Amino acid sequence: MIFVTGGTGLVGAHLLRHLVHTQHEPIRALRRTTSNMELVHDIIHQIEWVEGDLLDTDALFEYLEDVKQIYHCAAVVSFIPAEADWMTKVNVEGTANVVNMALERQVEKLVYVSSIAAIGRSLTKPNVHEAIKWEDSNENSKYAISKHLAEREVWRAYFEGLPTVIVNPSIILGAGDWSKGSSRLIQNVADGLRFYPKGGSGFVDVLDVCEIMVQLMESDIVGERFILNAENLPYQTFFNLVADHLQKKRPQYAAPRFLAAIAWRLEAIRAFIFRTRPIITRETARTASSRYLYQNNKIKIALNWQFRPIEATIKRTCESFLNQSTK
Repeated sequence: MIFVTGGTGLVGAHLLRHLVHTQHEPIRALRRTTSNMELVHDIIHQIEWVEGDLLDTDALFEYLEDVKQIYHCAAVVSFIPAEADWMTKVNVEGTANVVNMALERQVEKLVYVSSIAAIGRSLTKPNVHEAIKWEDSNENSKYAISKHLAEREVWRAYFEGLPTVIVNPSIILGAGDWSKGSSRLIQNVADGLRFYPKGGSGFVDVLDVCEIMVQLMESDIVGERFILNAENLPYQTFFNLVADHLQKKRPQYAAPRFLAAIAWRLEAIRAFIFRTRPIITRETARTASSRYLYQNNKIKIALNWQFRPIEATIKRTCESFLNQSTK
């Protein structure tokens, strides 16, 4: 039995589809009662769905019966200060619960989906690789801290006898919920984005992430972490490519730090008045103004991996967006 958490999110949904098409073992996936099943509508009946959350250890212990492999994809991603404590509880305590129950059930292997944010960001170390040690820094968001602490739980379980591998994807691109996460970047351009951040980041195809996770699960590799990053791009280049493939006008103006600082404050006021989630927060504005270069040599050597070109990924993702928009 294969067990997947976060199966209705961007990575989890694509992973489940890949597993359904390539694996022979039965697949069990954890979902919340409120989960949107749109991303898995085509494979929903090929999965054994169980309801619960990461904080319910009794349910997790029950659901891990006969499970040999775990893909732990579930996490809360938020940059809203009011949600920081809840996010940390789910990401850290929830991960601790998963690995503890995996140890109890003597699961054969766990692959954990972390983030490049968990490696840590420092303005003095813009070149990021797996061997970098975490440093406390104002550049680290509350989300980054929560994923770093969650990784520590995975490492702790590894030293207690659970075979584990950690993957640290950069910004993941693929067809998803266009109102959330990285998929919202496509929606923003479609809505007529005028400003682009002056920083940059790494980008990776969700298909690469899922296929690498499965190969790592099936390999003898344990006790390692891998950055999954296809290309490093300035945000201007990324948004220009998205605009071109959506046949929209490219963003025209660079947003310097002082303008980003004004924007997140105005957005906070708007969100408060209309009781909506802010599109820009203090943390996202600060991160978007910085540029980091993420190395990918380790995973390329370990699996002899060749990443999909990001422009091809953007083209496919934009086509999915346009197809869904016309329905």
